[in-house]
Amino acid sequence: MIVNRVAFRKSWIIILITVLLLSLPQILSSNIPQAHAAVSSKTIVGYWHNFDNGSGFIKLRDVSTKFDVINVSFAEPSSGVTNGTIGFTPYNYSDTDFKADVAYLQSLGKKVIISIGGANGQVQLASTAARDNFINSVTSIIEKYGFDGLDVDFEGHSLFLNSGDSDFKNPTTPVIVNLISALRTINDHFGTNNFYLTMAPETFFVQLGYSFYGGSCISCDNRAGAYLPVIYATRDILDWLQVQNYNSGPITGLDDQYHNMGTADFHVAMVDMLLTGFPIAKNPNNVFPALRPDQVVIGLPANVNAGGGFTSVAEVQKALDALIKGIQLSSYKTRGSTTGYPELRGLMTWSINWDKFNNFEFSNSHRAYLDALSPPVPDTQAPTVPTNVGVVSKSTTSVNLNWTASTDNVGVTGYTVFYGSQSVNVTETNAMITNLVPDTTYVFTVKAIDAKGNQSIASTPLTVKTDPINTGSDLTPPSTPGNVQVTAKSTTSVTLTWTASTDNVGVTGYTVTYGTNTIHVNNPTAIINGLNANTSYQFFITAQDAAGNVSSSASISVTTDAPSGAPAWAANVSYKVNDEVTYGGKTYICRQPHTSLLGWEPSNVPALWLVK
Repeated sequence: MIVNRVAFRKSWIIILITVLLLSLPQILSSNIPQAHAAVSSKTIVGYWHNFDNGSGFIKLRDVSTKFDVINVSFAEPSSGVTNGTIGFTPYNYSDTDFKADVAYLQSLGKKVIISIGGANGQVQLASTAARDNFINSVTSIIEKYGFDGLDVDFEGHSLFLNSGDSDFKNPTTPVIVNLISALRTINDHFGTNNFYLTMAPETFFVQLGYSFYGGSCISCDNRAGAYLPVIYATRDILDWLQVQNYNSGPITGLDDQYHNMGTADFHVAMVDMLLTGFPIAKNPNNVFPALRPDQVVIGLPANVNAGGGFTSVAEVQKALDALIKGIQLSSYKTRGSTTGYPELRGLMTWSINWDKFNNFEFSNSHRAYLDALSPPVPDTQAPTVPTNVGVVSKSTTSVNLNWTASTDNVGVTGYTVFYGSQSVNVTETNAMITNLVPDTTYVFTVKAIDAKGNQSIASTPLTVKTDPINTGSDLTPPSTPGNVQVTAKSTTSVTLTWTASTDNVGVTGYTVTYGTNTIHVNNPTAIINGLNANTSYQFFITAQDAAGNVSSSASISVTTDAPSGAPAWAANVSYKVNDEVTYGGKTYICRQPHTSLLGWEPSNVPALWLVK
C-alpha cells in the first residue's frame, strides 16, 4: 500500500507539472499590466477614410452602428518625414461639423480614435526634436477634435532597426526609442483611464520577427520585426494590437511552415504567435512574450478592393471558431491553448468605407457572430441628470462650466455639453467651451452618458452671454498671412504653411480658398486634398479675428505633381532595385531584386515594393 501511495503521488506530481507547463503562456500573459477596459468584450474596429479613393465618402455620423471603434485615417506628417510634426485637416468637413460628428458618435458610446501614418504617411522620429514635435502636434490634434485615443499605423520605412540592435527589450535605434518615449508621454498626458492606445502593424513588422530580426540578421530587410520592441515597451498601456493580416507575403508560423493570407489557416497561425509568444529569429534565449487575448484584434480587408488577402466570411468565422472556441483546424493546431481564447478582443477592418461599398457584409456578418458569443447585457437605465450647472469663468470667446456628477448603475463614462447645434464631449464634471462669438448669448445643457451608451435627461438650461470686446467698435483687421510656402505636394494634395497673422483682439482662424472651394483651419498650416494631377492652382489665404474682421489675402500658385510614367507591374518580369512600376493606381519602387510572380503584386509584398 505504501509503495502504491508513493506511485500515486508521483503520478499526480507529474500531472500537475505538465498542467503548469501547458498553462505557462497564459499565466505569463495574464501578468501583463492591464490597460483600461475596452469598449466591449467583443470589439469591431473600422478605419474611416479622411479622403475619397473610390470607395465613397461617408459622414462620421452615418457610420454603421455595428462598429464599436472608428479610427479616423489618417493624420500625416506636415513638415516632412523626419520633422515629427503631424497635421490633420478633416476632409469635406468644417472643423465645427467634424467635431460635432465626433461628439455624436461618442454620445452613442463609440470611441473615435485618430490614426497616424498609413501607406503614404511615413514618420521617422530619428531625433529628440522630432520626438517632441510629434508629442506636441499629436496632443494638439487629439485635444482639438476630442479624439478618444491614438492608433499607430506606421508603415513603409517609418520603423527600422540599426545593425547590432538585437535585444528587443532594450532597443537602441533612435526611431524606435523615440517612438516609445513619445507614446508613453502622450498616454501619460491624457491618463490611462481616458485614453486608448492601439497599433496596426503589418505582419512584416511583427510575425516575420520569428524568422528574421532586422537588427541581427545579415542581408535581410532591417525593418523585419521592427514593431516588436515598441509593442513590448508599451504592452502595459496598449489596449490592443491589430496586425494587418493582409497585403502580406507568406509568413512562417510556429509550426515552421509557410502560411498564405486569405485563409482561416493564416489567421489562426498569425494570432497564435501573438498569444503563445515566440523566439525572435528563432533564438530560444530571446523570446517575445505572449500578449493577453483581450489585447489582440484580427485585421482584415472588408472586401476584395480593400487589400490583398480578402478572406470570406465563412473562413474568418472558421478562424474565430478555432481561436475562441478551440475548434481546431486540420491544417494548424494552436500552441498556446488547445481549448481556445474566449477573451480574444475582436476584429478590425480596412475599412468602414469599403464595408459600406460591399453592402456591409463585414460589419453585419461579424457583428452577429461576435454578439452570439457574448450576448450584450441589456441596460436601459439612464444616468441621473447633471445638476448645479454653473459658470466658473468666461471671456469674449470662451465659457468654463462645471456641474455636480451624475450617478448610474453601470457607471458614468462622460458628459456631453450642448449649445445651439454644437456639442462637446468631456469625461470630467467641467468643460471649457471655446471659439465662441463675443457679446453673444448661448444656452448650455449637459447630459451624462453611461458605459452602455445611455444618455440622461438634459440638465436645466443655463444661459450665458460672452464678454464684449473691450476695444469698442473694432474695425482693425488682422495682418496679412506672410511667407506662404509649399511644404509638401503630390499628384492629389498640397500642404501649405505661412507665418501667423497678428491682431489687436486675437486671430481666431484662417480661410484658404481655391476656385470655388474653401477650407477653414485654426493654425497657420493647411493640407488640401482631392486635387487633380499636373494642375495649376491659385490658393488665397486670409485671417479672421474675434470681431469678424478679415485680413487682406496672401496667395501662392502651385502645380500638383504629374502622374508617374512608370510601366504597369506584370508577372514574370525581372525587377532590380529602384525600378518603378504602377499598380492599383499607385507607383511603387522595387526594394529587392526579384522575378515577379502572380500573387506577388506590389500591394501584397511590402518586402519587395515601397509605395512612392
